[in-house]
Amino acid sequence: MPYVANARMYSVNPPAAAAWKDLFGWLARGSGVDLDIIDHAFPLPLADLWARNDLACAFMCGFPFMLAAHRPRPVVAPVPTKAAIRGRPVYVTRLVVRADSPFHTIEDTFDGRLGYTVADSHSGYNALRHHLLPYFLQRGAKLYRESIGPLTTPRRVIEALLTGAIDVGPLDGYALDLMQHHQPELTSDIRVVATTDPAPIPFLVAAPGCPDEIVAILQATLATFADAPACAGLRERLRLDAFAPVAVEDYGLMTRWDAEVRAAGYPQPA
Repeated sequence: MPYVANARMYSVNPPAAAAWKDLFGWLARGSGVDLDIIDHAFPLPLADLWARNDLACAFMCGFPFMLAAHRPRPVVAPVPTKAAIRGRPVYVTRLVVRADSPFHTIEDTFDGRLGYTVADSHSGYNALRHHLLPYFLQRGAKLYRESIGPLTTPRRVIEALLTGAIDVGPLDGYALDLMQHHQPELTSDIRVVATTDPAPIPFLVAAPGCPDEIVAILQATLATFADAPACAGLRERLRLDAFAPVAVEDYGLMTRWDAEVRAAGYPQPA
């Protein structure tokens, strides 16, 4: 039977989406698993993708994974070329502003308009709250006059910045690297004013009922990605060095951060 593959979370522009489709094509040939590479673009809910019974490979953020009552099966985690800790499957959130804005630090943006992606996102919500918590505790009051969202995707965060709908917004650091690699003009459009602490990166998952042998052969094939000569171009196009085993216990950091901000009375970034 065919299984579904999708890289919506990191299909940040057409060149990146094409590279992920090529990666899944290589994976299907190398593993012998029949992969149906589907589109599942915004505004379709990611939760519907993660709930598919025929899912074999789709990116899932660690925060909703940890919160899920019925978790999908972890497959592998990507190791970005610009990983926050070299050689590790980790990432950061970049807090960005328009390049021509007067803001140069995160404190400069206070009392402005803050964007966020969606409440079950780590990079676009949970990490943002964690980073802002010390400032909230110091001030003892809201940091921003408006909290605008859900913007859902990194692309829509950038659009909101460029149209002036928000003053600052969070971007998944790996997604930003992919976007800037394929659209270098973005470097002159936006500017990073702060970076969060590192966290475990979103990873590929399969349906809870995906057979052991299918998960195992996908893991074994993706483990060869780092050294496969046929993947040299893909490694460059995807800004990706390797795939690593998923250490589920590491993702507990996300629920700890969530508990900390809630206990401090700062459940929503604003």
